[in-house]
Amino acid sequence: MSDMWTGEKVRLRGVEPDDWEGFRDLAGHTLDVRNADLVEPPRSAESFRTWTAERAGRPPGGDAFRLVVETLSDRAFAGAVTVGEADSRAGRFRTGIEIGREHRRRGYAAEATELVLTYMFAEQRLNKCEVEVYAFNDGSLALYRGLGFVEEGRLRQHEFFAGAYHDVVLLGITAAEFWAAHPRPSVR
Repeated sequence: MSDMWTGEKVRLRGVEPDDWEGFRDLAGHTLDVRNADLVEPPRSAESFRTWTAERAGRPPGGDAFRLVVETLSDRAFAGAVTVGEADSRAGRFRTGIEIGREHRRRGYAAEATELVLTYMFAEQRLNKCEVEVYAFNDGSLALYRGLGFVEEGRLRQHEFFAGAYHDVVLLGITAAEFWAAHPRPSVR
């Protein structure tokens, strides 16, 4: 492995100001946004430019960060992966991923998540990753289960939107579980 941020299909990189259109496109599909978060009112192009420029100016790393998922084949903005709620004392963190419609079902989400898990487990010495997924989001549940995440619980009728209450599924994977399924990176 020559670059821990590059897989066979995607590379993870910092947010650049020019990425604002990619983030706008991710937010442009109400059903997609609802699968991951709460729907907000429409935003202006200037709002996306400002938001993206501010994130591009942040220093790397820390307890929370967002990286762009870029395709290797054509260097296209495919989506973003986030890390948050890192707790070094407890040894855990949370992650999430969003991939644009035109880039789905190509393995980009799985590979990007594997790259983030490798970094957080091998470089940040954290022991567990947690995700929360709405119970109706079959695609994300399949993604995380396919990566080795285990369902740890369910928060019943936890979120209200679209006129109803929805369950949230809690999933987790430990470093040992991840390394058992994915070979450790070379130190060279």
